[in-house]
Amino acid sequence: MEPQNVTSNLVLIMDFGSQYTHLITRRIRKLSFFSLCISGTSPLKSITDLNPRVIILSGGPHSVHAEGAPCFPPGFIEYVEANNVFVLGICYGLQLIVQKLGGEVRIGEKQEYGRMEITVEKTCGMFGSKAVGDRQSVWMSHGDEVAKLPDGFLVVARSQQGSVAAIENPSKRFYGLQYHPEVTHSPEGMETLCHFLFNVCRLTADWKMEDLMEEEIKVIKGMVGPEDHVICALSGGVDSTVAATLLHKAIGDRLHCIFVDNGLLRYKERERVMETFERDLHLPVTCVDATEQFLSKLKGVVDPEAKRKIIGREFICIFDVFAEDLEHKLGKKPVFLVQGTLYPDVIESCPPPGSGRTHSHTIKSHHNVGGLPKDMKLKLIEPLKLLFKDEVRELGSILNVPEAFLKRHPFPGPGLAVRVLGDVAEGNALEILRQVDEIFIQSIKEAGLYDSIWQAFAVFLPIRSVGVQGDQRTHSHVVALRAVTSQDGMTADWYYFEHKFLDDVARKICNSVRGVNRVVQDITAKPPSTIEWE
Repeated sequence: MEPQNVTSNLVLIMDFGSQYTHLITRRIRKLSFFSLCISGTSPLKSITDLNPRVIILSGGPHSVHAEGAPCFPPGFIEYVEANNVFVLGICYGLQLIVQKLGGEVRIGEKQEYGRMEITVEKTCGMFGSKAVGDRQSVWMSHGDEVAKLPDGFLVVARSQQGSVAAIENPSKRFYGLQYHPEVTHSPEGMETLCHFLFNVCRLTADWKMEDLMEEEIKVIKGMVGPEDHVICALSGGVDSTVAATLLHKAIGDRLHCIFVDNGLLRYKERERVMETFERDLHLPVTCVDATEQFLSKLKGVVDPEAKRKIIGREFICIFDVFAEDLEHKLGKKPVFLVQGTLYPDVIESCPPPGSGRTHSHTIKSHHNVGGLPKDMKLKLIEPLKLLFKDEVRELGSILNVPEAFLKRHPFPGPGLAVRVLGDVAEGNALEILRQVDEIFIQSIKEAGLYDSIWQAFAVFLPIRSVGVQGDQRTHSHVVALRAVTSQDGMTADWYYFEHKFLDDVARKICNSVRGVNRVVQDITAKPPSTIEWE
């Protein structure tokens, strides 16, 4: 689905660089309002084309005083006032409203970071359900503060240090919170957002996954001509499988799925997923063994970005050959390629506002976003690109994808190439990693922990360590275990295993996998790290 196809009460998030921006989007969707996130510096036409009912200006790391500080486009104020659009500024967004409407923002005498108590001063608008004097704990993160309000604005809450915590101008439909209501550290934040959207903006909660599915099917049918054929690249993961099932529902047998064994799959992955495709989903799938093609191209490559680019390029080469074979069989060329790109992939590949770049500083090239060559012959269809992972699982459930399959942990498009640090073709690194990963995952399942973990996997490290096995000195490989909890993959925390569980797993690995004599655990959150190691 393209953003311009959204016809519900759209809540548009304009991102000015806050690490919490994606949380606003998710929180609002949970209230059954459709929400999208675009760059805070997007041109005015990008906003007007979407026709939002509400616009939320996010927080960000910038100061409104800094040269080149990101700002909404020229004409923004006039547009929202003329079209009765409600605007809520959060943190930096509040300060932007104040500055651009004639108020004053200055460097704060007392900066406010972390938990802070605020007090309600007026029970209108944002705090209409509260009483004067009510207090609540919120999460602050700002060094600048409001010194003078624009004409027509009121202070409706202050911090315990006396700083402005919330403002509003109901006649102009401008509102502002100096804190982050979207984070769990603001316990009443969701109540405030809910009150704002339902009672202040008077929106109707009319967004349902069933509606989105029907809308997406209409979009697919409108995009794909009645004689067009479509290729879908199946990875064996939840995203591509749900995307394929949705396309199959929309266009039937004109969908042609391909599953590529690139030599970078997990233990018995090929056999397991092909059985699911054929037995449970009844999808038309062709399996291609391209192990030699991928591994020969990856031999000697150690840079993770280079690996991703090579893998993306080789996938497209295979898809092009598959398309040519289909052309000979069908008598016409397939036109489209389906991929299971998700919203977090798109967000992580977007330019950070105020960076001065036209593209993002690459955290990593997502195989569905930045890993594909520009000259590929097939047109892309990305039916899930506005959804988060939990929403994809909900859609999959509606499409009758088996629950056990929907609960599978995410697996990266580049496969084990980003879990073998260094050259994937060197020695028996891939085989060692497969065995270690299988022991780890099966142990998690046997312990009843699998559904409590967002993602778990093993990593092959490019180092050796000295050990003692069978009364002999060994100089063998080191592997790392990684397990995290998360809501959407945008942020994550490491999973706390009982010591006995880790001890049992480490013993199994060292006793069962030849060439491994040391097991370590990754206990880093995201941020500062990513979930995957490369």
